[in-house]
Amino acid sequence: MAAGKEIRGKIKSVENTKKITKAMEMVAASKMRKAQDRMRSARPYSEKIRNITSNLAQANPEYSHPFLVKQDASKTVGIIVVTTDKGLCGGMNTNVLRTVTNKVRELEGQGNKIETVAIGNKGLGFLNRIGAKVVAQATQLGDTPHLEKLIGPVKVLLDAYQEGRLDAVYICYTKFINTMKQESMLEQLLPLSAERMQTEKSAHSWDYIYEPDAQTVIDELLVRYVEALIYQAVAENIASEQSARMVAMKAASDNAGNVIGELKLVYNKTRQAAITKELSEIVAGAAAV
Repeated sequence: MAAGKEIRGKIKSVENTKKITKAMEMVAASKMRKAQDRMRSARPYSEKIRNITSNLAQANPEYSHPFLVKQDASKTVGIIVVTTDKGLCGGMNTNVLRTVTNKVRELEGQGNKIETVAIGNKGLGFLNRIGAKVVAQATQLGDTPHLEKLIGPVKVLLDAYQEGRLDAVYICYTKFINTMKQESMLEQLLPLSAERMQTEKSAHSWDYIYEPDAQTVIDELLVRYVEALIYQAVAENIASEQSARMVAMKAASDNAGNVIGELKLVYNKTRQAAITKELSEIVAGAAAV
């Protein structure tokens, strides 16, 4: 029964694995609800600041913030890559990194240099492996994103764009659609496009009274707007991570159950064959006597 003992060991090993994946599935399901609530609660602020920014941009056509001005001088492009710190979340990170790779090839084919900011360990490791220039990074964000941890690394690219050292800044992240579906998104962060800021067309124009002056207010508001876009992208990515991990762990638990069923069937067949063989030997010995 050496073969039977080996099969029993495999069954025990897979059962232990199933317990782990089941526990991880339940933890991810719990975190997923909190992440989704956090993501949805951030959307009203993002939409409101987008409306105000759009109205201000239209109300002051004589002043253009550097974030609104297109630049084509430096031939350098910045990319913010948002991934997870941990694995075991299906093909989520793979899809994002594939999108980044395609964009990098396209930009390099046009003669552009690439500077990147990595948010998440998985993206940082990938960018280091392909030899990309990583100017800043933010890792170990935890389950709750904090804006103060994100602004430092991202400000490196924002300041470079204001100084004219970058032609554009892109952000790549995973957008949460629903529990079963997440999409990798690549969006242009800078220069800010009027189409993205304008959520709805208005038949009337806006006018404001500024304190202390229009330039100071618009400068501060556009920085807050970009920060809101980045925070929303990270919140979407965390919600997608927990959903993808829950689905992946559920699939792993189901597969482990199927493997256990198959191993038990093989074990029963092996055990039955051994019993039949012993009976045959006993009968043959009795007949010989």
